Amino acid sequence: MSEKMTYANEILLAPASIADRIVARFSEWKEKLEQRAQYRKTVRELWNLSDHELQDLGINRSSIRLVARMAVYGN
Repeated sequence: MSEKMTYANEILLAPASIADRIVARFSEWKEKLEQRAQYRKTVRELWNLSDHELQDLGINRSSIRLVARMAVYGN
């Protein structure tokens, strides 16, 4: 039986530069905008379904926004 050695590497995080923080902030905004667009698309698509189609999916028209939020944001 061969012995395996495990190595642990320590990662030191340098303080983020202003440019790094700006890029990170824009990345966060972009992600939030994309999520918001997906939410609106989901609401629109569900709203365009007939009452019968929504019933088949187990969704009430009054809960479309809640269902869309759960689908996109996970809460």
